[in-house]
Amino acid sequence: MTGIDIRHHLGTSLTVGDGRVDLFEYVYGPDSPQLESPKPYLHPIRTRAGRVVSLFRPWDHVWHKGIALSLPHVGEENFWGGPTYVHGKSYVQLDNNGTQHHREFTRLETSDRVAAIAHDLDWITESGTKCFTEHRAITARVLSPEAWMLTFETTLHNVSGHDIAIGSPTTKGRENAGYGGLFWRGPRSFTDGRLVTTNGSGSGNEMRGGRHEWMGFAGRHDHDDAASLVVMVDDAGNPCHPPQWFARSEEFACLNPAPFFSEELTVADGQTIRFRYGVGIADADADAAPELANSVRSELTDAALPSSA
Repeated sequence: MTGIDIRHHLGTSLTVGDGRVDLFEYVYGPDSPQLESPKPYLHPIRTRAGRVVSLFRPWDHVWHKGIALSLPHVGEENFWGGPTYVHGKSYVQLDNNGTQHHREFTRLETSDRVAAIAHDLDWITESGTKCFTEHRAITARVLSPEAWMLTFETTLHNVSGHDIAIGSPTTKGRENAGYGGLFWRGPRSFTDGRLVTTNGSGSGNEMRGGRHEWMGFAGRHDHDDAASLVVMVDDAGNPCHPPQWFARSEEFACLNPAPFFSEELTVADGQTIRFRYGVGIADADADAAPELANSVRSELTDAALPSSA
């Protein structure tokens, strides 16, 4: 099986490939406007056959960028992008769009089937105050000739000097809009695709808000009419596991295990919280979702076990 590699474009991004296809680009030094809450993101993301399964800066939500860690309500700050939901006023553009700023890499390593990336970041409000420091680890692992997986782990440490409540538009009063966390935006051609869980499949509107250990999205591509599958798995050790999910298929394709969907999580000053996710990406249709989810969950479990002496 072909080896995996990392190519570093200093100051801007990393490209991870499997020897045949560039699986993803991780942009750690974005040039996003402040309005879009500048943050690192993964795009383009490709299957092992080279099909793109992410979307960058769509006109309807320009702050959506492939896969990114995005939080709309961090106390009074917005690390999602765009306007903030204010109950009774709908969405209002405030001077509160924060930045996730890359500080330094702590790991860039590859083996035959695995690429490992880790770096430290600062979460800085638009007014210039640091509220979190973050250690983020991203791993890409080849699973089969048709599939690979991304592991995304974040540790957030509150350095603000006060407690911070992390929530969503739903915790602020908007019904069934509990988005926030690790967010994937899919290609335009995936609109009206199939959402899949252990309980069956359906559309985003009817499945949004349900609690699941994993959720998949199967869509089709223009040009060759091929199918691709994205499955996101919530680690059993995450707060609020299993999470409620924010998902859409009719308006556009997205998946988001949303730990703050309907209840705020308060992070005390000096406290650290940790989240970990697995994302499986395959040249497959919806029928393969349970098997891919099991493979991703197995790799997550194995990676979490302490190494033997």
